[in-house]
Order: sequence, then structure tokens, then C-alpha cells
Amino acid sequence: MDNLSRRGLLTGAGALLAAGSLGVPAAQASALALPATKRFKMSATTNEFFRHKPLWGPKVMQSMAFDTPNQRIFAVQLRSETGENSGTLTMSRLDFSGNVVGHMYLTGFGHGVAIGVEPVGTTSYLWTETDADPANGRGRRIARFPWQNGATLTETSSSLKSYKPVSDGSVFTCTVDQRYKRLAVRYSQGGRMRINLYPLAEANRGIFTTVLASFAQPALTSGVPFQGWAVYGAYAYFWEGSAYPGDPDETKANSKLWCYDINAGKIVDSFLTLAGKSLTYREPEGMAVYGTTDATARLYFGFASGVAGDRRANFFYRNDLV
Repeated sequence: MDNLSRRGLLTGAGALLAAGSLGVPAAQASALALPATKRFKMSATTNEFFRHKPLWGPKVMQSMAFDTPNQRIFAVQLRSETGENSGTLTMSRLDFSGNVVGHMYLTGFGHGVAIGVEPVGTTSYLWTETDADPANGRGRRIARFPWQNGATLTETSSSLKSYKPVSDGSVFTCTVDQRYKRLAVRYSQGGRMRINLYPLAEANRGIFTTVLASFAQPALTSGVPFQGWAVYGAYAYFWEGSAYPGDPDETKANSKLWCYDINAGKIVDSFLTLAGKSLTYREPEGMAVYGTTDATARLYFGFASGVAGDRRANFFYRNDLV
């Protein structure tokens, strides 16, 4: 759960990245437009991928990501024996049946609201936040590192490269648009949450001077926790909602999917979903895109289920593009 959104970091759409921040000047950024793409339909048929699967640790899943070419899934949780503000994460690797086939520990990295994967041959490079702020457990930088089963990484591990793509930004998370080969970075700047898109080929070399798009995250539902985000082409997707304890009373469900048109600068679709309404606890957690073509593309959204001390992961998806 992204609790910071409850304290006012989620605000309405506003001006583009201010001149003087790392990246292109505001005047140039405002003239940019992403090539037109299709978008996922929020009210499309819900497909269930897997239900009530244990991860390596017992806490709720925060987010997930797919290595599409290598058919791998990664999911992160806060590590059970550490405090939430320590920023220590457990990362599980899953197969496509939802079985855990490996794990890593990320010490002092952040909260895990979003992660990304960059496939390079048969190697999965993970993109995450890192350098957790002890005041709130959120990342002050972003990191890229290869999957290493059984490893424990810190921010100074030799296999890891870390970056601060926006010099005056904080509360960083990131994800990868594998289809369009972009790194998306969400961050707080001047009291609002923003998202920048960068060419992945430059970002993986630590270059963040080309900003393909920059926008303020739009206002979603007031008072409802922010739970995940993803980018596919010219659209950003947001996921929100809170848990309810095993009662399929539809009036308690507030799990909502949102689609934002980056070029138009506005929300173009939303849907209150009852997917997994019979799950015990049912807390929305995590959003990710699978696929490297429109024909294979899926927008996944997750739920945590189960009881405290034994939380489980559940994946559902949309695959209708319009």
C-alpha cells in the first residue's frame, strides 16, 4: 500500500517538469508528443491468472513485473522481520503457474510500489527504487541490477547501479515499458507526484537528459489508497483501493482501474472492478504490463489475500486493446 498518497502527495494534473530540473526544459517538454498507441479497455472482461499463491515471505505483495521474453514473474514484499521504514524488500521470482522458484533480499531499498524488468538476452535486469529514506521507507534513488537467486543486495553492492534522474525529486519508483522500450519514473517534486518517461537504452547507461514525456499524476479518488501504476505506449494506468475482510458485499469494494492519456493530459477511462470479490482480505496491490506486441499485451492488477502472517498473491488481467 502506498500510504504516502494519503498524506497529500497525490494531486491533480499540472505544469510539466520545471526548467532547471534534470531533463529537458519545460518549454521543450510541453511540445513533445508520444506516438499514438492503443490502450487497454478498463471495463473489458476480467481474466484470472492465478489465485491465493504464497510468495517467499508472508507479507502482502506490493508490486510485480514480467520478463516477457524469458517468461518470468517478479514480485516484491516488505521483509517480514524488518520495520516498514527500513525499506528492506523480499523479491520472489515466480513461474507462470504462480510457484516461487527463487528469491532475493534488497536491504534498504524502499517500499516497492512499482518495479520493472529489462530483459537482456536470458538475463533479467530489475529496476527498483533504492536508498530508502529512514523517515518514510521510500526510495531516494532508482537502481538497476541483474537477478541473482539467493543474493542479498544493498545500495552499495557491486552488481547494482543507482541513479537520481530528477535532481530535486524524492519518493522514487520506476517501471519498464518493454513494448516501447522506455523507463517510466514516478517521483515527488514540489508536493505532487509526477511521472517521466525516458528511452530505456539511455537510462540503462545512466543518461536521463532525454525526457520523452513528463506529467503530473492526475487526481484519483480522494481518500482511497494508491496501489500501483504501469505505462504502455501513450497511456499510463493507475490502481487504487483498500482491503475488505472476506465479505463479498459489493458496497465495500473500492478497487478501481484508471487510464490516463499522456498526450491529451486527461483521464480517458476508469472502472470499479469486483474481480476476486470472494477473496479474504482482498487488498489491491501492484500493476504491470506483460507482452511485447499488441497481440500479446496484458494489463495485470494484483490483490493480496489471506490472513496476517500468511498473505497470498492473486493476479488478474485485461487484454482488450482499443
